[in-house]
Amino acid sequence: MAQISLNVNGKNYRVDAEPDCPLLYVLRDNIGLNNPRFGCGLGQCGACTVLVNGSAMRSCTLPVERAASKKIVTLEGLGTPEHPHPVQAAFLEEQAFQCGYCLNGWILSAAALLERHPHPSEQQIQAAFEGLICRCGSHAQISAAVKRAAERRA
Repeated sequence: MAQISLNVNGKNYRVDAEPDCPLLYVLRDNIGLNNPRFGCGLGQCGACTVLVNGSAMRSCTLPVERAASKKIVTLEGLGTPEHPHPVQAAFLEEQAFQCGYCLNGWILSAAALLERHPHPSEQQIQAAFEGLICRCGSHAQISAAVKRAAERRA
């Protein structure tokens, strides 16, 4: 065990964890967050996605020691119900979800994409979503939500 310092959603935490423990488990079990979610455990579905220094990363395969002293943002920390992030607002307006289990991956990947490319092409959107899985088939609404969020940034 080691004491590891994390900055999650703007708050500082010191947690006792094995350095190679997946960040996902620390966020859920040590810090008590409901998101990200456990999906495949192999970094292949995206349900566990978080932003680490602005980049979308799979927390189920990221050792907590590699996230130490970096800025981590989860879906809970992206926006608030009163002031949602533009991507969150666009997802609501486009009804770009059904069950919502996969939303971490889609919303956080979209937020990271729009930070890098404020007006992404369709190819850039598809590349940002590579490896994300939505079993409900909301892909068209998700793409429309990203485009709507990009329009708001203009």
